[in-house]
Amino acid sequence: MENFLNAMPKAELHLHIEGTLEPELMFLLAERNGINLPYASVEQLKAAYDFGNLQDFLDLYYQGADVLQTEQDFYELTWAYIEHCRAQHVIHIEPFFDPQTHTDRGISFATVINGISRALDDAKKQFGMSSGLIMCFLRHLSEAQAFETLKQAQPHLDKIIGIGLDSSEQGHPPAKFERVFAKAKSMGLLLVAHAGEEGPAQNVIDALDMLHVDRIDHGVRASEDPQLIKRLVKEKIALTVCPLSNTRLKVFSDMSEHNILKMLDVGVKVTVNSDDPAYFGGYLTENFVALYHALDMSKEQALALCRNSFEYSFASPERKVEMVGLLEQYRN
Repeated sequence: MENFLNAMPKAELHLHIEGTLEPELMFLLAERNGINLPYASVEQLKAAYDFGNLQDFLDLYYQGADVLQTEQDFYELTWAYIEHCRAQHVIHIEPFFDPQTHTDRGISFATVINGISRALDDAKKQFGMSSGLIMCFLRHLSEAQAFETLKQAQPHLDKIIGIGLDSSEQGHPPAKFERVFAKAKSMGLLLVAHAGEEGPAQNVIDALDMLHVDRIDHGVRASEDPQLIKRLVKEKIALTVCPLSNTRLKVFSDMSEHNILKMLDVGVKVTVNSDDPAYFGGYLTENFVALYHALDMSKEQALALCRNSFEYSFASPERKVEMVGLLEQYRN
């Protein structure tokens, strides 16, 4: 089953590129850029990855991002992720990036996006891997700062398919970003937002009604509201769920409690993703394997999860048909 899950064609719709920064690469970039890390070794840094909640993780995540300084750094970060995708038969990716994490420390927007998008272009040319890049606003910062980031993005809109909303959900509801999302929509950008992870089901409703998102990132707490589940099924709204992340951050105390397969079985368009795999203990295959071991996920359920990822991706209609075709071939 583990081999079946690894070889299955997959798409990833919820992945923070900064969250793929493995300890080894972090040390290499720190040395190259003359940055002192507060850890004596890779092993000590790995031990620090044993955090207990979202804020502890975010503190480490933003600290790690400091080693990313040049366009080449962002290229190598993205390329390392692409190599993981290749090993796990991930054929379409829609990575998030957090420009504010970098522009607030003096790194230019162009440096960040050019490095990431150059790697994505090379993956398309060399491997036929399709992709779309999503720019996220940090929700703990102000809407005015989000507007400024959207303005910085304007010369680079040919490299961005959509915008998202991430960082700490508590105390930063969707309503805070209603106007900037409306502006982004008017610019033709697709919209997603983190909601219903550490925040309540109401945040999912507000992301749909106030931000008019095309997809919900996480959304696992939607199951607290039966009417919302019915709405998600009826309106075919996809949730980009991240099982290993959810258990590491104590949204569920154990994978055996995770609700992804229950939601799948009642018709919610759930998908499997890895979120911040360097920090949460696994890329896409490891997330599928964890569901198999903890929830006895069947092959049919795994295939249905993959099909949702292809159908609710932001790929072109032609590419979606092609990817679903590859999945059907694999099934047979």
